[in-house]
Amino acid sequence: MSWEAIRGYDLRGALRRLRGTFDRLRAGRAWRWVWVVVAGLVGGWLGLALGGQVVTPIGPADVTLGLSPQWHGETVVNVAPLGQLAFDTHDAPLKLEATITDIRLSAAEKVFADPDAINRMAAGIGSDLRAGVIDLLVRAVLVAVLGAALTGLLLFRNVWRALASALVSLSVLAASGAVAANTFNPSSIAEPRYTGLIAGAPQVVGSAEEVVGRFSQYQEQLAGLVGNVAMIYEATSTLPLYEEDESVIRVLHVSDIQLNPASWSIISTLLKQYGADMVVDSGDITDRGSAAEDVFVEEIGELDVPYVWVRGQHDSMGTQRAVAAQENAVVLDGEVQEVGGLTFYGSGDPRYAPDAARLNPDAAEVAAQGEEEAEKVISSKEDVDVVLMHTRTQAEAFDGVVPLVLTGGEHLRSTELTGLGTRFLVQGSTGGAGLRGLDHESGRPVPYQASVLYFDAETGRLQARDDIDLGGVGLTSAQVERHIESDPDRPVGEPDESPTEKADDAERTP
Repeated sequence: MSWEAIRGYDLRGALRRLRGTFDRLRAGRAWRWVWVVVAGLVGGWLGLALGGQVVTPIGPADVTLGLSPQWHGETVVNVAPLGQLAFDTHDAPLKLEATITDIRLSAAEKVFADPDAINRMAAGIGSDLRAGVIDLLVRAVLVAVLGAALTGLLLFRNVWRALASALVSLSVLAASGAVAANTFNPSSIAEPRYTGLIAGAPQVVGSAEEVVGRFSQYQEQLAGLVGNVAMIYEATSTLPLYEEDESVIRVLHVSDIQLNPASWSIISTLLKQYGADMVVDSGDITDRGSAAEDVFVEEIGELDVPYVWVRGQHDSMGTQRAVAAQENAVVLDGEVQEVGGLTFYGSGDPRYAPDAARLNPDAAEVAAQGEEEAEKVISSKEDVDVVLMHTRTQAEAFDGVVPLVLTGGEHLRSTELTGLGTRFLVQGSTGGAGLRGLDHESGRPVPYQASVLYFDAETGRLQARDDIDLGGVGLTSAQVERHIESDPDRPVGEPDESPTEKADDAERTP
């Protein structure tokens, strides 16, 4: 458009016409009610945002409870400076947020001095929490209704329309509260999502073996959590990460390191923070499997726990020999071995991707080889706890043969519990897919992923797992999501008519 056209354009006239159109729309009866509803929603949201918080004493802590609208309903506990815990407690579009604002030292010291004090405090914390939530709900209703009424008065300058807006806000909040109450799931407290510093993850999330062993006793789960977090907040450095429990085997599952030296720091940190008994690696530790890369795997020998490994597509037989040369390494290539109380079967990937001149088997041939290996395990009649392979294609034939299959190769974590009772856990890349991760088509680097698996030492069955995603400056931030096996002792090989459980991440990197 030319400057002359712009100068000749009647801007004031256009604004007058637009305002006239708006006034005509607002004058219609239907639109009047639309604006009343909008005023009620916006005013209620503003009221909650400005005044929907209360401070309540819970155990040894003063906790700020807040209620706010959010499409995805959840309960969030802020544990500054360690991080944040989130729980899928309800389906209503409301977020309940709890932030520890102060610790009363005298009360906290009594808890620290007596290890059994937290158990005796459970009932008291529960009543404190209920009282705080009731106060929050009353305050939320008042501020939401007041905010809607004031917004209606400012917009309409009419008392009746303002009262109608307040009624809209009250109705929406009451309906959301009813949905939240009807969909409330207290067991979600056992499966938190943690976001924050990696060093704080085990302390804040807590011990999975305690959750598994005492799950049926968690009548006051949220109350106990708040009390526990209060203790951790004040004395994290002095609390043990885990109780010595010989009934639980902790396994760190990694995969697709692909020559990223940062992975060794991650693995060492996770071993220390979680007290893992061994590392299980589902392959692709190198990028091209060359002799020059053999020195990279010598870091395995610096770890103080067994390192169970299978060959991936990017690992050569030379890589396998270099790994096997490490004193703590256990290389699986077509055999059953017992390691640290668990029985493993593993086999290397028959393909070698870096060598384009080599005739590699296709997916159908890899699957057929997996079927032969599954038949070998079945005929051996050995009770295998875990099958370890690089890709699910190779391991698919073990569905209904073993309770747990660990693989990698896809650079993003996914899991599925099949109708035959086998859980397939595909691990993401603990090396961020190496240099390829920086070239990800989404424009974002591939996350560093690993999992801590908790096994019953007597049965060899998986009880729970912590899925860990790392990122941020210096890889110091983490998101940890806990998952409890609902039926760890399920039969394997018997068809289950219930739907299979499947959880996949949104995107994958080839």
